[in-house]
Amino acid sequence: MTDTTKGFAAMIAACCVWGLSPIFYKLLSHVPAAEVLAHRTLWSLAFFAIVLTVQGRLGAIRSAMAGPRAFGLLLFAAIVIATNWFLFIWAVQTGQATEAALGYYIFPLVSVLLGRLVFGERLSRVQQFAVALVTVAVSLLTYGLGTAPWLALALATSFGLYGLAKKRLAVGPVVSVTAEVLLLSPLAVIVLWQTGNNGAGAFGASLQDSALLILAGPITATPLILFSYAARRLSMATTGLLSYLNPTLQFFCAVVLFQEPFTGWHVQAFALIWCALALYSVSTFRQDKARRKALRAASASATTVT
Repeated sequence: MTDTTKGFAAMIAACCVWGLSPIFYKLLSHVPAAEVLAHRTLWSLAFFAIVLTVQGRLGAIRSAMAGPRAFGLLLFAAIVIATNWFLFIWAVQTGQATEAALGYYIFPLVSVLLGRLVFGERLSRVQQFAVALVTVAVSLLTYGLGTAPWLALALATSFGLYGLAKKRLAVGPVVSVTAEVLLLSPLAVIVLWQTGNNGAGAFGASLQDSALLILAGPITATPLILFSYAARRLSMATTGLLSYLNPTLQFFCAVVLFQEPFTGWHVQAFALIWCALALYSVSTFRQDKARRKALRAASASATTVT
């Protein structure tokens, strides 16, 4: 099996875990989202700590947090990813998994827009048109439902901001996420301590709930490790295209398994967003192909000169 095939398989596996995770969190609908998030944070920390210990990289966490700039970026990343996790758990628990899927469909184009605003990255005409289509879709949904899809926009924006923070960090994803959950752990401990004092804690109340809460750690950590593995072996275009499997599976869970309402306004909005994503994907694929062609030509030229 080639490295590319392994990367492809790892990316598919990561997206399947992410995309089918609504089923997992639906099983914990009776547990408050803040409590689920607290357990997700602490058990993720435990899982990542074990992984880094086995790899002999536990000391990398301290190095990653060295200096006010790195610490500040990690703290910001921790806040926005905690917000994203909480909103996703809450969305699934309250019957809004469809809007959560919408948020993750919108995310790539929000990311493009943030890149333009923050880093001054240029958008091609196709990408500009794709962003415009998403704007129309959101406006259409807002008009049809009488309210903006704030949850979807919040999920897309928080994940987009998380991506910006990650772009500025000089450490790998596993080390950085371990540092992030480490920073969040005091708050998680406070939440669980207060919940336990009120006699309402789910952990220990039943074997099933306890097992599910512990599993929140591996379910958070495993796809991230798989994604990191895949990203080193696949092109950005391939990674981006495969990532759409995540919201597609979330959408399947919401509409087919959970039977959430899917109105005509949703159909129109999702159709526009899918068109936008198709255009964006084709544009990204062409840019990636042109970049690799230019690199090969530069390499061949350098070899000839040598």
